[in-house]
Order: sequence, then C-alpha cells, then structure tokens
Amino acid sequence: MATKHTHGPNFGRRIDGCPRCEELTAGAAPVQWHGTTRRQEEQRAAEIRRHNCRTHGCGVVCTYGDW
Repeated sequence: MATKHTHGPNFGRRIDGCPRCEELTAGAAPVQWHGTTRRQEEQRAAEIRRHNCRTHGCGVVCTYGDW
C-alpha cells in the first residue's frame, strides 16, 4: 500500500512537504483504484479469443475465460 497524502484533493498537483507527493516526484507508481487498465482488459480478451480447447486439452466442459 502506498503512503497517504497529507492534504486534500489537488487534482494532480504536487504539494511540498507531503510524503506521498515526494514519492511520486521520485518516480513511485501511482495507485490504481479501478483494478485493471483498459490494456489489461484487452489483453485478457485477446487471450480468451486465442484459446483453443483441442490444443489446451480441455475436458468435457471448458470454463476458460469465465469470470
């Protein structure tokens, strides 16, 4: 978990003296609150489309890609 900001919302602006702002300035990755990115979702969808039950040796019922 990332260090918390010591100030309220600032819409991307960094505040002097805030430990989290200093981490971000030093190159720390921003926290992703929504879980996955659009790129990750696209990669997952492409992986599901490429799935072939015959080459993967799926059983009678293939549940590949079920959420």
